[in-house]
Amino acid sequence: MEQLLLHLRNLGFTEMESKIMVELATKGEASGYEVAKQLGVSRSNVYAALQRLTQQGYVRCGEGEPARYSVLDPEELATMISGRVQASLAYMESEMPRGGPVSPSFYNIEGDRNMLGALIRQLNLAEKEIVVDVWREEASLLRNELEQAELRGVKLLWAFDGGNAAPAPYPVWPPLGGKPRRGGGRKFSFVIDRSWCMLGMRYEDGTAQAVVTEHEVLIELLLNHFSQEMVLFELEEDMGPELTKRYGERYSRIYSKYVMHDKDTDEPGKDQAE
Repeated sequence: MEQLLLHLRNLGFTEMESKIMVELATKGEASGYEVAKQLGVSRSNVYAALQRLTQQGYVRCGEGEPARYSVLDPEELATMISGRVQASLAYMESEMPRGGPVSPSFYNIEGDRNMLGALIRQLNLAEKEIVVDVWREEASLLRNELEQAELRGVKLLWAFDGGNAAPAPYPVWPPLGGKPRRGGGRKFSFVIDRSWCMLGMRYEDGTAQAVVTEHEVLIELLLNHFSQEMVLFELEEDMGPELTKRYGERYSRIYSKYVMHDKDTDEPGKDQAE
């Protein structure tokens, strides 16, 4: 019930209108007095909402005294709402003023639902290319949108981490000053049409944080990182035994050579980049 009321509110109905429509759909028909009594609210508020819904065509008012009201069948209601929403969207798209150029900026997104919603909207707008660096858990949540993009002819470039794979080729930089790092998170990044990107972290408790931007510098950094990961992966696949034979244990330390370890942590050593 709460989910239904939430979606009705998302479609533009007030909380009172939503409850009245559900009540009428449950009963088939009812008077304003009966609806008010069932909902435990004032008759004046119910009659005002019923008048609005009747004028908009979502509710029918029968003849008689007292008047009895009924809501449209779900299919008819959905068709009417969809038509009006599509008409409003089309008008907004064509008539909304378009200002001058806007400098690329960064904005933060908090919350799993908000992050996934923003990402899904952008994936549905993709025209040419989607570059994905993501864990399989997050990819599974977006499977439908990614499959639809491929069907539209959008090129997908993937980098997956399934959780049981070998450690990433890049070292993890420790936090400075001994500040604790929040654990249990999975990083992800998406670059869409080389003009929009999202970079963030999703945690086991369902929380998420992400940065979204169209700034060309961050887009280029993410694309370069993706390319380097893929190149290194293929080199290790093709030359793994040779690399191990030539470098031995030193091979596993090459990347960490360029990490600045914090002197105040338990991490070893000092600045090793020379």
